[in-house]
Amino acid sequence: MASSHHNGGAEPRAGSPQGDPDPRGNISFPSFDALLPSEMALKAEEIGVKKANLDLWSKGGLAVLAGAFIAMGAIFATVAWTGAADKIPWGVSRLIGGLAFSLGLILVVVGGAELFTGNNLIVMAWASRRISTYQLTRNWVVVYVGNFIGSVGIVVIVFLSRHFMADDGGLGLTALNIALTKVHLGFAEALASGIMCNVLVCMAIWLAYSSRTTGGKILAIVFPISAFVAAGFEHCIANMYFVPMGILLRQSAPGVFWQKIGKSATDFADVTWPNFLAHNLLPVTIGNIIGGAILVGAMYWVIYLRKRSR
Repeated sequence: MASSHHNGGAEPRAGSPQGDPDPRGNISFPSFDALLPSEMALKAEEIGVKKANLDLWSKGGLAVLAGAFIAMGAIFATVAWTGAADKIPWGVSRLIGGLAFSLGLILVVVGGAELFTGNNLIVMAWASRRISTYQLTRNWVVVYVGNFIGSVGIVVIVFLSRHFMADDGGLGLTALNIALTKVHLGFAEALASGIMCNVLVCMAIWLAYSSRTTGGKILAIVFPISAFVAAGFEHCIANMYFVPMGILLRQSAPGVFWQKIGKSATDFADVTWPNFLAHNLLPVTIGNIIGGAILVGAMYWVIYLRKRSR
């Protein structure tokens, strides 16, 4: 008796576990072959539809988790960079920090969460008219706010743990220097850096769509994410951890911390919420949307889905 999944010899759906039928044509075996780019495009469209139709509580909860997960990658990278400047070459230090930061997107993709920068790929479902402009916008807004809540929540917990006192305050000094560098970016610089960042982030997610295994997804993620972090490109959700941590340290770190690092809060006077929002978060977010939604999502839609949509 033919399987109810048998589709008359047609290609299995992108993302479907169904493989090739056996010679009798009545049994389908699971396939572990990587999806082809055209199949990845179909999978991205289907995932976009599902993401856009998530209920508010599920979407919001998964967004908070994603913000927390990216913050954990940022913590790992901060630890990796602390004390490295005097011991290993700059480029090697950046590479190690990038590898550490990859933890964040691995947690998002494998663990399951809603990340604003990755959700820029939902534009593929929108371009195919599978979802409305309202659904697209609502997803981005809810997920962006949820990511912020998750990231800042981790900032508060990590600060209360006095994690910044590690390495005689060296860890906190690294966090402050990261934040100071980010708030000193010019608008155009932050915008361009945001574009490059989310091209790589969305390519990491795009490549992960090709894999049917956890190991394959992790391998697909590590190199693009390591590249954007090592190069110093700007990710709006990661910055929701990096800069607020610097702000909280500047405002609330105890006197013993400043004594250990030989600095004062006035040395980081520019690490403020207004500077963060105006000089970093706004231009980086715009750049991330351009890089992810247009240069990756829209580009692949034009290549693989445009004719099918028509």
